[in-house]
Amino acid sequence: MGNISIKLFGKNLRNPVFNASGTLGYGIEIEPLWGVETLGAYVTKGLSIKPHHGNPTPRVWEERHGMINSIGLQNVGVDRFFDAYFPFFKRKKTPIIVNFFGFTEDEYIACAEKIKPDRFIVALEMNLSCPNIKAGGISFGKEPDMVFDIVKKVKAVTEIPLFAKLTPEVKNIVDIARAACEAGADGLTLINTMPAAGFDVKKKNIPLKGGLSGPVLKPIALRAVHECSKAVPVPIIGVGGIMDAMDAISFFMAGARAIQIGTATFVDPYAIPKIIKGVADYLDANGHKKIDDIAGIANNV
Repeated sequence: MGNISIKLFGKNLRNPVFNASGTLGYGIEIEPLWGVETLGAYVTKGLSIKPHHGNPTPRVWEERHGMINSIGLQNVGVDRFFDAYFPFFKRKKTPIIVNFFGFTEDEYIACAEKIKPDRFIVALEMNLSCPNIKAGGISFGKEPDMVFDIVKKVKAVTEIPLFAKLTPEVKNIVDIARAACEAGADGLTLINTMPAAGFDVKKKNIPLKGGLSGPVLKPIALRAVHECSKAVPVPIIGVGGIMDAMDAISFFMAGARAIQIGTATFVDPYAIPKIIKGVADYLDANGHKKIDDIAGIANNV
């Protein structure tokens, strides 16, 4: 297999393939099948300043071309994660990206302050899809001014590189991306899930409203990555509907520096190692020595 390592914020990562936040539990859950050291970096579940119980069941609804989830950001809290789970990733020599969120500005800032620099932490990933209680429930990520304000405040309290994970549920995601970068974001994660609802015809009800992921999301995510990669000078992590190696290659060509895999893992628990191998095989078969050889080439066509 060819060399597909990348360097991100000065850290050498064995490959550019990560899990999407919330899709591999706390990492130990996938160990019976393959080790977390397979990943370029492990992305944590969304962490909050205090433990959060999440939503009642049902939490998942399967659609023909995707999946709707409404987990509600259940997590053990940032303190518990670093006490109980972070040592596991250090033993496995696996870098992590810490996804975090808050329901108020103070919660975002307090959570970021709790996370101290460490050689195994590549970056923070700020989930901007959370409802802002003070703004009447509107997402932090829907308005450029709101994005600029919260990113600037969080950036001021951390020395760790900061990714802003943006929602596609906006009028113009490029405007949101520019606002995040002007406020100091060191990178972007594009995109999060889209609001959707499942419908049970037999029971004549809507059992679940939540975020839609899976193959149906890929064209939306690819457009966001392509347009934002031309508009801002920071690395972009592409996520949304990547099911196999060719999907992954398309994201790199559209301008992504790295990618995250989510729903594919629920379809095939071995999807991530298969995609890593598939990307390396593609580079070998087409005479490319590294990911950078194909990065953003769609922007030059």
